[in-house]
Amino acid sequence: MKSIPMRSCIGCGEKKEKKQLIRVIRTPEGEVRVDANGRGNGRGAYICPDPACLEKAFKRKALTRALSCEIPGELYEALAASVAACSERGEPQA
Repeated sequence: MKSIPMRSCIGCGEKKEKKQLIRVIRTPEGEVRVDANGRGNGRGAYICPDPACLEKAFKRKALTRALSCEIPGELYEALAASVAACSERGEPQA
């Protein structure tokens, strides 16, 4: 039996299946971006596709701590768009 990879959301702290979360990475070159396929090379952080989790992570600067770098405002806009897209597709939220 294969185990399901679990990751913690940086917003709410709950452990969920990796596929249920949105991954953000800092590449070895220092670029910070949303990792759409979940297999990008670099340091990763996970967040629930829930606007409340994104807001908590933003207020607590959890993404900055998790990726050990400053997060550009454009990334938060991209994350908000990813969260909205998940909501439109009817994917489960936290």
